[in-house]
Amino acid sequence: MSTFADFNFKGLKALVRVDFNVPLDDQFNITDDTRMTATIGTIKKIMNDGGSVILMSHFGRPKDGPTDKYSLKHLVKHLHQLLGGQTPVFFADDCIGSQAALTASMLKAGEVLLLENVRFYKEEEKGDAEFAKKLSTLGDVYVNDAFGTAHRAHASTAVIAQYFTTDKRMFGLLMEAEVKSAEKVMHQSEKPFCAIIGGAKVSDKILIIENLLNRATDIIIGGGMAYTFIKAKGGNIGSSLCEDDRLDTALEILDKAREKNVSIHLPETSVIADKFAADAQTKDCPSDQIPDGWMGLDIGPKAIGIFSEIIQKSKTILWNGPMGVFEMEAFQKGTKAIAEAVAAATQHGAFSLVGGGDSVAAVNKFNLAKEVSYVSTGGGALLEYFEGKVLPGIQAIKA
Repeated sequence: MSTFADFNFKGLKALVRVDFNVPLDDQFNITDDTRMTATIGTIKKIMNDGGSVILMSHFGRPKDGPTDKYSLKHLVKHLHQLLGGQTPVFFADDCIGSQAALTASMLKAGEVLLLENVRFYKEEEKGDAEFAKKLSTLGDVYVNDAFGTAHRAHASTAVIAQYFTTDKRMFGLLMEAEVKSAEKVMHQSEKPFCAIIGGAKVSDKILIIENLLNRATDIIIGGGMAYTFIKAKGGNIGSSLCEDDRLDTALEILDKAREKNVSIHLPETSVIADKFAADAQTKDCPSDQIPDGWMGLDIGPKAIGIFSEIIQKSKTILWNGPMGVFEMEAFQKGTKAIAEAVAAATQHGAFSLVGGGDSVAAVNKFNLAKEVSYVSTGGGALLEYFEGKVLPGIQAIKA
C-alpha cells in the first residue's frame, strides 16, 4: 500500500472512487456540495503531479438501470467550477464499455473524466468481480477517496482493489484523514474520553455504545433514545419517544457500564412540549417526571450544564447524534450548547471527532465545523467503524 502524499502520479491515469452522492433540487441544482469539495484536494494533487483523473461514483438508488434523474452528468458543470474553471472535465455516458475506455485512453495530463453512475449496473452492489475488472482497466492506479461507502463491499469500493498491485492502490487525502481520525479516537484516545451519543433510537446505537464501553470513560446519552433508558430505570416519560422492546437492553447497557467503571450520563432535565410542533407549549421538567401527554424534545438547562462540564474536562471527544429536535428553534438549545462545549474543549487541546449526518448538520448550522478537530463525511461507514466492524473499503486497500 502506497501513501498518497508520497506517490508521484506523473504520466499515470488515476482511477479515483469518490462519493458524489449529493442532494439535488428539482432543477438538478446541487443543494449541498460538501462531499464534492471534500475530494478536490485529492483530484488537484494528481493533476499537479502531471497525472490525469478518472472519477467514478454512485448516485442515488436507481432501480431500473440508467435514468436521467440519477445521471452524474448533472454534476459536471459544478465540478468544473470547483476545480477552478480552467480544468477540462469530460463525461462518459457509461462507466464501462467502448466510450468510457476510449475517453479514458485519450485523457491527457491535468484532465478529468467523470464516469456515469456505477449503480446503473446491478453488478456494482453485488460486488461482481468481472464488473470490477472492467472498471480497473481504465486506470493505472486505484485511489479510494470515498469513506462514506467504505462499509460497502461493492465492486468499485472494494473488489476492484485486487486488480492493482499493493504499490498502485491507496487511500486519497479524504479517506486518509477519515481513517486516521477514527483510529485516533478508537485506538489512541487520551483519557478522559467522552462519547456523546444522541438520536432517536437505542436500537440504532446499541453496538456502538457496547463497543465504546471498552474505551470511553464517559458516555453522554441524549435525544429520543435517552427516554428508553429513563423509562427502563422506572421514570415517567409521558409521551416521549421510547422503544419498549429495548428496556431490558438499556438496563443491560447500564449494568455493563457499572462493571467497566464507565459513567453513563442521562439528561436530568428536559425541555418538554405538549405536541411535536414548532409552536408547541414548552416547559423545563425533570426527565423522569414528564406528565402524561407531554414529550421530551430537548435536554434542559440543568442537563446542559452537567454535560458541558463533562465535555470540557475531556481530552478525546466523539459526537454522534443530536440532543433533541434541533431543526425546530424551540428545541435546539441543547444541541447548540453541546456543539459549543465540544468546540471549547477542542480549543483547550482536546481531540474532537464529529460524525453522523445530524451531528454534522448541527455543527454546520451553528457555524462550528471549523472549531472542532475533524468532521467526518461518512455517516454509515463511521458508525460501523465505531461498532468494531471491518470496513471492506479499508480492508481492500490494506490487504
